[in-house]
Amino acid sequence: MDYRQRLREIRQDRDLSQAEVGKVINKSQQGYSHIENGRAELKIEDLILLCRFYKLSADYVIGMI
Repeated sequence: MDYRQRLREIRQDRDLSQAEVGKVINKSQQGYSHIENGRAELKIEDLILLCRFYKLSADYVIGMI
């Protein structure tokens, strides 16, 4: 599974909007949407923030496990 799809599923499972998650990584709703839709890459610093926010490992988020 692609990490973008995983990010979308995690967000939706927790009933969060793109705008809410975008705030975690200091992005607008549109900026976060670009990450989920493959128009922008997720920076490692943002991955770390999301892992802490979701309390998940980076391996899980990027699909290694």
